[in-house]
Amino acid sequence: MNRISHGSVVAMALVASMALVGCSSGQGEPPAEPSAEPGAGLADFDPCAFLTEEDLATAGVTGPPEKVDAVASQPGCDYEGEDVLLSLTKNQTEGFAEYGKNNFERFDEIDINGRRAAIAVTAGSGGNGICSVILDAGGGIVDVNVTAYDMAAVPDPCGEAEQVARQIEPRLPA
Repeated sequence: MNRISHGSVVAMALVASMALVGCSSGQGEPPAEPSAEPGAGLADFDPCAFLTEEDLATAGVTGPPEKVDAVASQPGCDYEGEDVLLSLTKNQTEGFAEYGKNNFERFDEIDINGRRAAIAVTAGSGGNGICSVILDAGGGIVDVNVTAYDMAAVPDPCGEAEQVARQIEPRLPA
């Protein structure tokens, strides 16, 4: 009977395991961790507690916030001013690219401090003093929306929304 030494068995096992590692897609690297749930980075983001007094002053609005949940997938809060309504919402169910395919008559991608963003106007809202800046955040989106009550006082709601978005962007989740 032919006996195989312990050293030979260990050597063959080592060669076999190295062959298997070479066949893996990672070329010997550990497999990538599964991606997190879409929007998971926004789980702790509270649109009703996020804006500072400085943010509110920039937008020309005051607190306290009024919770809005007309769209279940996009909770947020409204802040009223004399001439403007500021809404801050989040959407954890759609990423930026997917969200951009929604019903917009305008969705112009821009860069805000290195973050993907877009100036967006919902279909049918053009010329009505309503504009959003959509920011890619936490695997979902954050929507800064400005509605002008008095278009003479707020002639550029997109500019107003962008100003607030640029101010809050550094504090948003990656």
